Amino acid sequence: MSTYEAAGVDIEAGERAVTLMKEKVARSRRPEVVDDVSGFAGLFDASALLRYQRPLLASSTDGVGTKVMIAQRYGKHDTIGIDLVGMVLDDLVVCGAEPLFMTDYIACGKVVPERVAEIVGGVAEGCRLAGAALVGGETAEHPGAMGPDEYDLAGAGTGVVEASAMLGPARVAEGDVVLGLASSGAHSNGYSLVRHVLREASLSLDAVLPELGRPLGEELLEPTRIYSLDCLELARSVEVHAYAHITGGGIEGNLSRSLPDHLDAVLDRASWTPPPIFGVLAGHGSIAQKDMDRTFNLGVGMAALVSPDAADEAIRLLRARGVDAWAMGEVVPGNGQARYR
Repeated sequence: MSTYEAAGVDIEAGERAVTLMKEKVARSRRPEVVDDVSGFAGLFDASALLRYQRPLLASSTDGVGTKVMIAQRYGKHDTIGIDLVGMVLDDLVVCGAEPLFMTDYIACGKVVPERVAEIVGGVAEGCRLAGAALVGGETAEHPGAMGPDEYDLAGAGTGVVEASAMLGPARVAEGDVVLGLASSGAHSNGYSLVRHVLREASLSLDAVLPELGRPLGEELLEPTRIYSLDCLELARSVEVHAYAHITGGGIEGNLSRSLPDHLDAVLDRASWTPPPIFGVLAGHGSIAQKDMDRTFNLGVGMAALVSPDAADEAIRLLRARGVDAWAMGEVVPGNGQARYR
């Protein structure tokens, strides 16, 4: 007899996963969230937007790439959801938008309730750190298409910004200071190259390298820093003109997206020292500097372009909030490119 369970789908396991994750999801709740008893949709009270004169909704969607494969190999699943939130909601804050809510999607070869709850717990924690609500999601079992220990996750987020307060290239001016906001590590970008280095150099995730002082797997799974609340507070406190979320494409590639066509950002590579993990990868993988530059964040997870008069106060404010920040460059006449001096 053919049944859904015989085909590899365990409905009861899915229901148990939902039960296990409920308490964790509740921690990300915002006052505007409205309960939907059916559970088919996430509801958010849009009357909260009435305080805006011209509210612009911002949306973003992303995943965490092949970093999930490191999590699966290392057997650690409670932080990969934080990475997802960083990739999605910190894209929203680049234009000055406040993240409001997020949904997630997990596809797996086999629903293991405890593992799914760990993953979703990470998403909920990331949403809490970003000041957003996790209003819903979906877990899908794909037997035959994915191995029993394989999974992937993606998410979508929505935010809002007052039209007159929107940040971006149009606000950037000659003389602006480029601030670097420290990353927590590799975040969620470049992991295909990371895995290539691990294979070619026969590096174990359990190896404790002297440069790192902890297992390589722990270092590579360090969760993405969530900048949303810090960036929003900074924009409320000082004159911020633009942000750049440093993800795939590296510092130059992403910062260039936040510049107008007639200005460049000239960066001083000597203004900071990248975290040790990047030296480990470059050394064991014999990776050229140009490939490091266009693949990894190199220790800068977010960049802020601020008025020169605001730079010192911005650095002080960020450091007071626990985010290391420094002046890493300046805006000069050019053709819309970020480059090293």
